[in-house]
Amino acid sequence: MSMTESSYSIDDAGWCRNARRGECGNFDARPEGTEISLLVVHNISLPPGEFGGRYIEDLFANRLDCDAHPYFAQLRGLQVSAHFLIRRDGELLQFVSTLDRAWHAGASNFNGRERCNDFSIGIEMEGTDTDDYCDAQYATLAAVTAALLRAHPIADVCGHQHISPERKTDPGPCFDWAHFHGALAALQKVDQVADSKVGRIVSFPT
Repeated sequence: MSMTESSYSIDDAGWCRNARRGECGNFDARPEGTEISLLVVHNISLPPGEFGGRYIEDLFANRLDCDAHPYFAQLRGLQVSAHFLIRRDGELLQFVSTLDRAWHAGASNFNGRERCNDFSIGIEMEGTDTDDYCDAQYATLAAVTAALLRAHPIADVCGHQHISPERKTDPGPCFDWAHFHGALAALQKVDQVADSKVGRIVSFPT
């Protein structure tokens, strides 16, 4: 799905139209009255460096066969999630309503504010720190970000590496922030006449 063809929108229950729904029970309620103000970009691949298959979905659904690959032994008992996953071909999956708290950030701090899960939305890009991401992924990321801006007061976008620098390196040096920012800006330029929220200025990593 290209940027111009995107029909993503977030409904009142926090679910994205035209995203495939993934099974997940790893979430809970956000603290009452918390505004969703941050978008966090991650990467994931299971096993590391291998793309495709159902292992990521199985992990978020707590049904990963930890004997299927040696790497999976360290994931035994782990309960994690993200709101969204963007596959290498640009397919968008949603696991957790944006209104709920997904378990993606862990110990984290954004501009002096801890527990980023409370006030953020997490998007996993299928990839690694050392592989280039795909154009289709950037297009989907920009499109769903535009939809999220229409639904929530998101003011900042960052990577997991920025909120947990001592623990995490993702989405890594191969993630092109300028590409993402440019794709989103192109959508904002097209859509801002129809919806001023889409044209809202959002801070990106420098």
